[in-house]
Amino acid sequence: MVESRMADLGGLRMHYLIEGDGPLLVLLHGWPQTGHCWRPIMPSLAEHFTVVAPDLRGYGRTDKPATGYDKRTMAADIHALARSLGHSTIMLAGHDRGARVAHRYALDHPGEVERLVVMDIIPTREMWRRFDMKTGVAASTWHWTFHLQPDLPELLAGQNVRAYLNYFFEKWTVQRSRLEVEEYMRAFEQPGALRAGFDDYRASFPHDAEHDDADWDAGRRLELPVLALWGAAGLASRVPVLDVWRDYALDVRGAEISDCGHFLAEEQPDAVLAHLHDFLLPRD
Repeated sequence: MVESRMADLGGLRMHYLIEGDGPLLVLLHGWPQTGHCWRPIMPSLAEHFTVVAPDLRGYGRTDKPATGYDKRTMAADIHALARSLGHSTIMLAGHDRGARVAHRYALDHPGEVERLVVMDIIPTREMWRRFDMKTGVAASTWHWTFHLQPDLPELLAGQNVRAYLNYFFEKWTVQRSRLEVEEYMRAFEQPGALRAGFDDYRASFPHDAEHDDADWDAGRRLELPVLALWGAAGLASRVPVLDVWRDYALDVRGAEISDCGHFLAEEQPDAVLAHLHDFLLPRD
């Protein structure tokens, strides 16, 4: 059974869901969601792993400090959570912004991540490299530069949080009825939540970009096995996902999830589970 817990990580109180026993598998959500998005797939994974689904810094019931939204700090939060649970090595699966945190975790803690799953993204560095007029106006990417602006997103979206978030849930899904949208609406109506979510994006440039460029220039590539999954109608579907990731990792495999938009774990949980079981579980 899924338990809801709080961890004190030395200045940050982090909420997380936990279920199962065994090797640690951490699931990291994206925007505009919380760790709740993993509930459809947690019970099956919990038959083999200790499955932990935290609310990232600034999201859900986790604290919403004024700083620390660069992916290096957010990855350090998850590293501290794993250590607090008694694990020095983990497996990581991330979706959207959470996949960016997971990617940074694997770069900053090589040897501590056994396997990495990234869902419906390409690396942040590659997003900025490919940003042009088409991506600037596309329904899947225009929000990147809007969310970077100071104060303005809060002012405009804050007038009607539900309408703003609902735009993305409508535009980014194929199976919208499978999402527990009300859960996320309530989460982002809490004090500080909207600002924190935008700060996550604001950290993408220049802070995350500088960290990513430094790793690239130093020749750092992921050496662990990587699984990339994306929805057939997802945000990453317009680019050659596997070709892109193979520039950043040495061992990459992946698959497109049919009849699916951006929110893979909720829209097509059975298909996602099939790929995760095949990738994460050793074969006899």
